[in-house]
Amino acid sequence: MQLAFNMPYGASPLSHEIYWLHMAAFYVCCVIGVLVFGVLIYSLVRFRKSKGAKAVHFHEHLGIEIIWTTIPFLILVALAIPATIVLMHIHNTDRSELTVKITGYQWKWKYEYLDQGIQFMSNLSTPQDQINGLATKNPWFLLEVDHPMVVPVNTKVRLLVTADDVVHSWWVPALGVKQDAVPGYVNENWIYVTEPGVYRGQCGELCGVNHGFMPIVVEAVSKPEFDQWVAAHQGPAVAAMQAEQLKPLSESELMTIGQADYEKSCAMCHQPGGTGLPPTFPALKGSSVVTGPEKGNISYVLKGVPGTAMQAFGAQMDSKTLAAIITYIRHAWGNDALNQKNGNPTTIQPADIENAR
Repeated sequence: MQLAFNMPYGASPLSHEIYWLHMAAFYVCCVIGVLVFGVLIYSLVRFRKSKGAKAVHFHEHLGIEIIWTTIPFLILVALAIPATIVLMHIHNTDRSELTVKITGYQWKWKYEYLDQGIQFMSNLSTPQDQINGLATKNPWFLLEVDHPMVVPVNTKVRLLVTADDVVHSWWVPALGVKQDAVPGYVNENWIYVTEPGVYRGQCGELCGVNHGFMPIVVEAVSKPEFDQWVAAHQGPAVAAMQAEQLKPLSESELMTIGQADYEKSCAMCHQPGGTGLPPTFPALKGSSVVTGPEKGNISYVLKGVPGTAMQAFGAQMDSKTLAAIITYIRHAWGNDALNQKNGNPTTIQPADIENAR
């Protein structure tokens, strides 16, 4: 029986192999423990001083030394054989039907379906009120995202894992996969989900101050449902979506969208109140960049700041999202009054971002 505190059995053949390898090693350790402690306890009871036992003085015994060296060696060899087989299976990506490139960013994931031409960012979607203890936490606190990775069941999915900034690790226990994401390198792994459902994981590498806010969600669906999902995210559907994103929005619409996206993507570093975490993450409240000319503000967000923790968000977000976030931070925390005083615009449209690209 699998107990709640044991390794999960998972929902993929690979996770099953890892589980049974773990259990084999566990049972071997149990047998060794019973034998060693059994002999130890027997010796303590049978040859205790109160029964008149006297210590025997003896030196090394070649035969015994050979035995207690050979037995552990044979045990390790016996465990190494199935472990090697499992490792070979983990890295065998042959005959995969779908390839997904996964890129780790601080602190989000980017998914690219290379054959389907689909790509998107996956961000933590837990509300800031829950994170700050102002609202009741839901069952998937810090384990929920805005855009999950979608895969078809009973399909071998090849994973190409890398990173854009620091070392991350793509880890989903129920799928039996934990693959390091290293900048400048592409590591391969694969998943094969046998049961439809939602499988959750996290970054398994200490990748920075917000390491605990980088969840992974994989949604496994039937093949017809996956085909429908692909159709909705490529071709004419994408063109229509892009055209929709460049339409002018009212200030109130930009503020509403901007606040939600700021809390999702920016508040971890610059804080909900715009106070930042100096010196690494400067305050946006009263910032000379945010209350200065809009071109400089847009450039900072699009291209980032070399040598600092400020990333280039131009490749991570669409123009509508960036316009909304910049509009929000140019209004929030009293920045609107400073911008009006300096004669700088506070409302940025998606077309402004698109032109700046």
